[in-house]
Amino acid sequence: MTKANTLRETEDLQENLRRLTHLLHKHKLVEGLVHTQQMPRQELVEALVHKQNLAELQNLLDRLHPADVAYILEAMPLGDRLMIWELVKAERDGEILLEVSDAVRETLIATMDSDEMLAATGQLDADEIADLAPDLPRDVMEDVFRSLPMEEREQLRAAMSYPEDAVGALMDFDVVTIREDVTLEVVLRYLRRLDELPDHTDQLFVVDRNEHLKGVLPVNRLLVSDPDATVGSVMAKEMVKLHPKDNAHQAAQAFERYDLVSTSVVNAQDKLVGRVTVDAVMDFIRAQAESEALNVAGLREEEDLFAPVWKSVKNRWTWLAVNLITAFIASRVIGVFEDSIEKLVALAALMPIIAGIGGNSGNQTITMIVRALALGQLHPGNARKLFAKEISVSAVNGLVWGSVVGLFAFFIYGNASLGVVMTLAMMLNLLLAASLGVVIPLTLTKLGRDPAAGSSVMITAVTDSGGFFIFLGLATLFLI
Repeated sequence: MTKANTLRETEDLQENLRRLTHLLHKHKLVEGLVHTQQMPRQELVEALVHKQNLAELQNLLDRLHPADVAYILEAMPLGDRLMIWELVKAERDGEILLEVSDAVRETLIATMDSDEMLAATGQLDADEIADLAPDLPRDVMEDVFRSLPMEEREQLRAAMSYPEDAVGALMDFDVVTIREDVTLEVVLRYLRRLDELPDHTDQLFVVDRNEHLKGVLPVNRLLVSDPDATVGSVMAKEMVKLHPKDNAHQAAQAFERYDLVSTSVVNAQDKLVGRVTVDAVMDFIRAQAESEALNVAGLREEEDLFAPVWKSVKNRWTWLAVNLITAFIASRVIGVFEDSIEKLVALAALMPIIAGIGGNSGNQTITMIVRALALGQLHPGNARKLFAKEISVSAVNGLVWGSVVGLFAFFIYGNASLGVVMTLAMMLNLLLAASLGVVIPLTLTKLGRDPAAGSSVMITAVTDSGGFFIFLGLATLFLI
């Protein structure tokens, strides 16, 4: 997709959001005016106006892709969101619930009764139902299990057994399999009898009678090869195979590295159990990126933009409390050196520079380490070299920018000793920031935690307190 096409689609989506918002506003305005007017057959007029506006809204919604409807629902205040949700056709509920964020999905499901939830899942495949399962009540999921054929029931049970970060959670059971001893003409006739191919079908999976994976037949080879040739003579035997318990991060890296559209998922006996497609991988990457962004900011979970105030407060206060504690610690560090600050007031003006640059440097290091961990590039064999490299970078930055702030202090206050102290403090704080920028995410990873969770809050707290202590301590030793 070209950049121009992407921009145009984004503009169209914004235009649809504006149109829907305008229609909602007009609907409320007209409905309010009709209520305030006393006229003959007022109830009939109200019904006609109401029906006309709702029909216009529903026509617009019916033309939109489920992902676009999901985007609009996420951008709507709760009252308007629920009004729009009521206008969505029941057969589209499941598709749209899959597209909306977890936080918004919770508000939509809260308005649905058991029959509506059951009907919504009836339009979905087993792997899609597994995505919704954590948000559905237990009694509804029991009804869903009972409503499914035995094969799909087993597929759903299998999909729900894997953690969110496993390949099994991304797996699609809708695959096209063929035998290697048939001709390509037979394969083509078989495909023509299907109603449609599964989405993102770029290859067919070649299996034996026991469902062991033997190879793949790319669709482009199928189309350009001699129809009389056998599948076995044309298929590719070299292929990427995933296992249900593989890490989804590693699977995503394989898709990026080998430019995959789809790939097979096999069990321990090398039997084909499903496939993973690029759209599932993209959804996983997007969800992980959003989660990491929230964690870096100190948010506990994904938050509905229009969530109730109290729920948003609870979501945000954990790291705010941590930050408050670290701020108290920093204030006490400053308090220890009150006498030094009173004797040399310039220290109060200069110490935020040391803390600020240290925090920025630490966040740069943490970003690099978290990225390396996410890409699987950091392991025990190279961790020591990476630590040495980050220390070296911080030492050079500390010397260069410490000299700059040292000269700044000398020209402003005419005190050469103060300039030297500024240079030393900058170097030491940047070295501290680099050390902790490596240690914090590695420690969180070793403890089984997200390395991005609160890392920026922790590094800022340490570089603030550490920077104040280093700078004021050196000043007390050499200047006071």
